[in-house]
Amino acid sequence: MSEFVLQIDGKEVTAREGMTIVEAAKSAGIRIPTLCHHDQLEPYGACRICTVEAEANGRNQLVAACVYPAEKGMVVQTKTEKLAKIRKVLVEQMMAHAPDAPQLLELAEEYGADRDRFDKDPSFCILCGLCVRYCNEVKKKNAIGYIDRGPRREISFIPDVAGKECWDCKECFPLCPTSALQAAYVLTEALATPPEEAAQEAGCACSCSCSGSCG
Repeated sequence: MSEFVLQIDGKEVTAREGMTIVEAAKSAGIRIPTLCHHDQLEPYGACRICTVEAEANGRNQLVAACVYPAEKGMVVQTKTEKLAKIRKVLVEQMMAHAPDAPQLLELAEEYGADRDRFDKDPSFCILCGLCVRYCNEVKKKNAIGYIDRGPRREISFIPDVAGKECWDCKECFPLCPTSALQAAYVLTEALATPPEEAAQEAGCACSCSCSGSCG
């Protein structure tokens, strides 16, 4: 692949054709924050935390660095007052869903975000898509997917598939930035477990569905 030079935060960076801005920056040791990006997965651009200012061909625009291709002669800024304000609001919006997520807390400290700015909607999921894409693109199992649309959209394990594929895998768990995935998995496991079996696992000897609480 042919190589070219662009500028990121005042530093000349050599990139290869097909690289995104995030990849070019990473190759030069320049950090651009991300929550939905993973080197094994196709670029997605969901969280927008990686938004940067990019000037090319006389145009200056805000772009998602994890999906936007690096270009010859491009001038990229990753740390400006405008970007800090954008990332602050994005973090605040995500903290309405997962206020205690460690990665979000780190970003909140970095950008001065207020975790209580927006009303809480504790879905604990920021729809980064890492779990869905990893299961689909890497594992080829499609055991987890999206349900519903718009503000009601959420991730959900497909019980029939998860029951066969997920118990001994769980490779997607460490990818989740908020731990929502683990909660969804536990719920799926509970729904997929017959009451009698659940009771036995809990140590209940009776035939009811008390899950051991009557013992």
